[in-house]
Amino acid sequence: MGQFRHSGNSWAKGGYREDIGIFVRSAWEANVARYLNLLAERGDIMRWDYEPRRFEFPDIKRGTTSYLPDFCVYFRDGHAEWWEVKGYMTPKSKTAITRFLRRYPDEILVIIDRVEYKRIKQEFGPSIQGWEK
Repeated sequence: MGQFRHSGNSWAKGGYREDIGIFVRSAWEANVARYLNLLAERGDIMRWDYEPRRFEFPDIKRGTTSYLPDFCVYFRDGHAEWWEVKGYMTPKSKTAITRFLRRYPDEILVIIDRVEYKRIKQEFGPSIQGWEK
């Protein structure tokens, strides 16, 4: 059984998902993982990992000293992208992302915001088994 945490205007259920085999912090993250599984099955991506790397900001002594993106997505051409699922941005989230982009300019960060999540949900949600409402 998972925990509930506030996520913007709705409550998102965090917890272990048997169908994807990982603990996630929200239903949105679980659904994006399911979407990534679909992309891997179709051959659009090679694979993905959930929270595989924390990016440290060693020059920062107080406040947001690191950033942990939700997913690393590996593509067939050899490049990788970091995907962050964000229904809304808190000041801490904005700071972490800004610091990440400044300190790691060669990394690619994709934000799955409300608009992009809605697009994925409308286009793929009905055909993905286990999709959470």
